[in-house]
Amino acid sequence: MNLTLQKNDRRARFIIIVFSVVVFMAVTLLERVTLNLKLGFDPHIFALINALINSIVAVLLLAGLFAAKTRRLAVHKKIMLTAIMLSMLFLISYILHHLLAGSTLYGDLDHNGKVDEMEKAAAGSMRYVYFFLLGTHILLAGVSLPFILFTAYRALINENERHRKIAKITWPMWFYVAVTGPIVYWMISRFY
Repeated sequence: MNLTLQKNDRRARFIIIVFSVVVFMAVTLLERVTLNLKLGFDPHIFALINALINSIVAVLLLAGLFAAKTRRLAVHKKIMLTAIMLSMLFLISYILHHLLAGSTLYGDLDHNGKVDEMEKAAAGSMRYVYFFLLGTHILLAGVSLPFILFTAYRALINENERHRKIAKITWPMWFYVAVTGPIVYWMISRFY
């Protein structure tokens, strides 16, 4: 896999920022839209797919870090490009899930779209844990996207020192998002 790019920082910056903003806006706007379609299957399958993809990405990030630390750079590159491709697949699946299934409220045991006081009491303090994990997951997912793309760009134009420098910021954010995604799924899935 000999993927390299021609250096053009101005163009790369423009593309990465526009792409990141468009993705953020699309996810934010589409969060408010639900298509009521008769699919013949449970659209929450996409949430399970998302959790599986995030789990695989987390493992790939660990493997990619290990490959980089042991100077197996060709392996590192393949692993990280695979993680990026899976993350793009995740984005598609995430959008499909929210378009087709809508949002689910933590604690909504009767599935009426509201969490009353009894449901809040039943959910207990885990609601706060869930909201903390979900909030930090969403925030870092949005923030990490341009970092991931800039980190990959630096690697693909062979600016390895700059790549390593930004990767020290990007990797922990991306790893946190990849790990908390399945945890958030596990916590909310009983309310689907």
